[in-house]
Amino acid sequence: MPIEFTPWPDAYARRYRDKGYWRGEPLTEILQRACNRHPGAVALICGERHLTYTELDAKSSRLASSLMRRGIEQGDTALVQLPNVAEFYIVFFALLKMGVAPVNALFSHARLEMTAYAQQLRPKLLIASAEHRLFADGVYVTGLRSFLPTLSVVAIHGRTEYAENLQSLWECDLDGAADEPRPSAPDQVAFFQLSGGSTGVPKLIPRTHDDYFYSVRRSTEICGLTAESRYLCALPAPHNYPLSSPGALGVFHVGGTVVMARNPSADFCFDLIRRHKVNITAIVPTVASLWLDAAANDSREAPNLTVMQVGGARLSETVARRIVAVFGCRLQQVFGMAEGLVNYTRFDEAPERIFTTQGRPMSSDDELKVVDADGEEVAAGEVGELLTRGPYTIRGYYRCPEYNARAFDEDGFYRTGDLVVMTADGDVKVVGRKKDQINRGGEKIPAEEIENVLLAHEAVVHAALISMPDAVMGEKSCAYIVASDAALRPIALRKHLRSQGVAEFKLPDRFEFVDQLPLTAFGKVDKQTLRDDIQAKLNV
Repeated sequence: MPIEFTPWPDAYARRYRDKGYWRGEPLTEILQRACNRHPGAVALICGERHLTYTELDAKSSRLASSLMRRGIEQGDTALVQLPNVAEFYIVFFALLKMGVAPVNALFSHARLEMTAYAQQLRPKLLIASAEHRLFADGVYVTGLRSFLPTLSVVAIHGRTEYAENLQSLWECDLDGAADEPRPSAPDQVAFFQLSGGSTGVPKLIPRTHDDYFYSVRRSTEICGLTAESRYLCALPAPHNYPLSSPGALGVFHVGGTVVMARNPSADFCFDLIRRHKVNITAIVPTVASLWLDAAANDSREAPNLTVMQVGGARLSETVARRIVAVFGCRLQQVFGMAEGLVNYTRFDEAPERIFTTQGRPMSSDDELKVVDADGEEVAAGEVGELLTRGPYTIRGYYRCPEYNARAFDEDGFYRTGDLVVMTADGDVKVVGRKKDQINRGGEKIPAEEIENVLLAHEAVVHAALISMPDAVMGEKSCAYIVASDAALRPIALRKHLRSQGVAEFKLPDRFEFVDQLPLTAFGKVDKQTLRDDIQAKLNV
């Protein structure tokens, strides 16, 4: 059975097909064509391992066959959590070949998020890493099985005694004729991305083969990738940005090489850039600032790059100019979202546009509106919320009818929650967020999610999570707490959050204990007053 999703209206679907955006090709064609054109070229470098396109194709096909023999079928769903290792792409292509739709959780996600994804998706397959504390033993998997009768196959990357070893699935003997894996139809769901999420845990974003393949192809064209491209994957591989903008899939599409970095630290990444002659990478502004500081303290010259992409959060003009000066590379700003829309600055534009804007949409059929609080479009140069629709922007989250009614307007425009200014030239400048979330170095923290977990503590009466400015991360989080116990301390609240499975990056950086929370005239927590309060405290 095809996986349910909100389709594009027929008139739009016909237009996108007629214009060649949607070509009726599954995402597996990315790997298949690379194998045909560059069979012996290196697709992946992961530590000391080098995988050619032929090897990546063979391993993913054998994994697909092994999983099919264990009863995993087209139309099933999977929950995957792997770090930045070659196995991530082996698994990703194997599941695409089978027509199994995974959600690829970030490695920083903990029990709270993983359980929520499992509840939404009801997966038949779980693939994870023994490096993650959830999967170091079988306790968490046993708990999953208690409410997930659908979960029939568990494969773990690394040594465990409670599940099959992932690597053994593509190394085992496959006696007899194996069924040929078959991807889902191009106009159906290929996999799920994760939203930034302003309320609760991230929503699941169904991406079809047609819409995502177009996004990859067009990104590759704009970014000028070729078979000589050597891309450093320094950010978490499942993120939409390093996966498809143009990301690893864009590099595979042209037959280039992806170099895996286990973390984005300057010491680690600079060495990889030099050793493997990396010429393009994608990072977030906080990482860019740390790399600039490291380059200033490195006795050697800054590593030689051709292109540095920066996205995930707003990049300051000062840092943008320093990147070009220090690394001697071309800068490309990227502003996008897992729901679809991607904007790029272009290499042939004047430096001022590249330094001061987040680019313009990549498709001529990306429709953008900037609206005020009443939903009326504002003039160029005025601040408003960005709404968008287009050939690769979804029309609805997975199984979220009530939320979809708020997240999309009556004409199918997605309400991004981003506050922007549109220039007269059609460039987008990001100025902030309307949605109640903190952008901590590119990692989105939904305020309501953390507030709800804090309120579960017996001594917390009220809680409000807000952003506070930070020179390195851009934003950090501060929790204002009204407590029934005057002895309550931050250490106890952090321990409580960890015990509930909250990811480390979501833990509040600061706690403020107050007698009451300020309220607006409508009786809601006045978070602007709280932001002003913490700003005043930081300035002392």
